[in-house]
Amino acid sequence: MTPAARISAAVEVLGDIETRRRPASDALKDWGLSHRFAGSKDRAAIASLVYDALRRKASAAFIMGETTPRAAVIGMLKLQRGLNVDAIAALFSGERFAQEPLSTDERDRIANASLDGAPEHVAGDFPEWIEPSLSRLFGDDLILEMQALTARAPLDLRVNSLKVASREEAHDALPHLGAIETPHSPYGLRIAPSEDGRGPAVQSEPEFIKGWIEIQDEGSQLVSLLSGVKPGEQVVDLCAGGGGKSLALAALMDNHGQIYATDSDARRLAPIHDRLARAGVRNVQVRTPRAKADAVRDLDGKIDCVVVDAPCTGIGTWRRNPDAKWRLRPGSLETRLKEQATVLDRAAELVKPGGRIVYITCSILSEENDDAIARILSASGKLTALPARTVLESAGLQKLADVVRVTTHGLQLTPLKTGTDAFYISVLKRNP
Repeated sequence: MTPAARISAAVEVLGDIETRRRPASDALKDWGLSHRFAGSKDRAAIASLVYDALRRKASAAFIMGETTPRAAVIGMLKLQRGLNVDAIAALFSGERFAQEPLSTDERDRIANASLDGAPEHVAGDFPEWIEPSLSRLFGDDLILEMQALTARAPLDLRVNSLKVASREEAHDALPHLGAIETPHSPYGLRIAPSEDGRGPAVQSEPEFIKGWIEIQDEGSQLVSLLSGVKPGEQVVDLCAGGGGKSLALAALMDNHGQIYATDSDARRLAPIHDRLARAGVRNVQVRTPRAKADAVRDLDGKIDCVVVDAPCTGIGTWRRNPDAKWRLRPGSLETRLKEQATVLDRAAELVKPGGRIVYITCSILSEENDDAIARILSASGKLTALPARTVLESAGLQKLADVVRVTTHGLQLTPLKTGTDAFYISVLKRNP
């Protein structure tokens, strides 16, 4: 396919997303099935165009003066990819498979329109209704922080210390990936995003198959480190899902002690068994709930560390899932807040005196973060939020103090400050 034909395909897919109100991945999959002539490079390039347009949906509409899929693509090419009028016109030539030629108004807007004077939710490309909450956290940095969430995310890898002696050894075994060491996590490798959106097939690498590396954002690696887990401890991963953090915790514990991995939805646990075997993890016991029975009730009051990777709106992953921002609704936030309260209350029952709860979200909304912690602190009367400096020092990550945002009850990582997905973490200690 020609570049112009790929543009037309992206406009078509964006129209499908808008009309049927569904995830971009579903629309792209259906487009590929109905256009089997398109090769893998074509499909990757079209997906990249679609996701970039969704990243800049609001700001593109602002400079183009309309909200059509065509306007979204044109505005994105100017704002996200830095193309000028002539470069964009070459892609909108009206020739075979190309979009109709640019109008006089479109040319003028590409050449002269800017985001000067745009409202904050437009300049930052996020839903207007969450602006008050975001302003609580970011203040004058709101636009800069949110613009960082419109960039493409890198592909981060975690080196598995259970299988390989050092990060350097894993790095040297994968020179063709062009990876560099992550700036904050001592176990991370980073692969920069490619222009066409196609990442390397890491899962087919022999080192991946042998369990040397796992795909895990540096932010997720850091919050695992900040949990402070130690060999010999009894740990519950209460919202384990596919097991990413359980694997990281097991490596930090050097397979000593016990991790109980469970989840309220048994289906989410399905991938964990193969991942544990590949990673050489021997200290994780998967507790699958049956008939809605609590799978860890026998552990109440016995656990050193309860890790709560809480269900949340996922705003912190918008670099990877830009379509999710436009599907976020107040009702979904309310649902998540109820779920968070439930898992925090359950964690408080599991932790023993002197033990700790590690609460994690991939969100930047105060309602899901500090507010959730304030509620459990008030309701329990037996928990204390550890100071940020204490949490950092305990994990040997004092240097993070220069880049993280310290909140009332925890720490906030963001793409702008830490170059990671936006994770929040609060560590609560149960009073003896």
